[in-house]
Amino acid sequence: MPTDANEPVTDTDTEPAGGTLRTALQIVAVQGALLSAAVHLLWAVPRLANPADARPYLFVAAAVFTLAIAVGVYRAGEYRRLYALGAGTLATFLVGFLIHHRGDVAGALAAEPIAVVGKVAEVVGVGAFLALYRLAPPTHVVLAREDADES
Repeated sequence: MPTDANEPVTDTDTEPAGGTLRTALQIVAVQGALLSAAVHLLWAVPRLANPADARPYLFVAAAVFTLAIAVGVYRAGEYRRLYALGAGTLATFLVGFLIHHRGDVAGALAAEPIAVVGKVAEVVGVGAFLALYRLAPPTHVVLAREDADES
């Protein structure tokens, strides 16, 4: 596989890497993203009536963004940038939870069991997205594969 963007792309470079493994990882990544989005919505929707707290509105926006990433992974080809975006988004949710609850993360998880579901889904999703990133070929190879399919 060429490592330099100027090297020509050959037929062996355009073969999908790890077909079955990639499909399984995509399913896990999409499910992690969907579950995380669902947990954010389940937490936010009952709290939307309180306009003084901005978090529910941010959670709804984050859920919609996460759903868009899940749809993109499901429908698109192997795009490293999309996988990096998915991993980064779910990791941001994890870090945001840690920052918001500072030293009492265990207490926050104990108080809201649905948060445990969301955090586990996010950890698994980050792992799946990172594995997909490692398996995916560089963008120029994917684009060359798509061009070859069209002609």
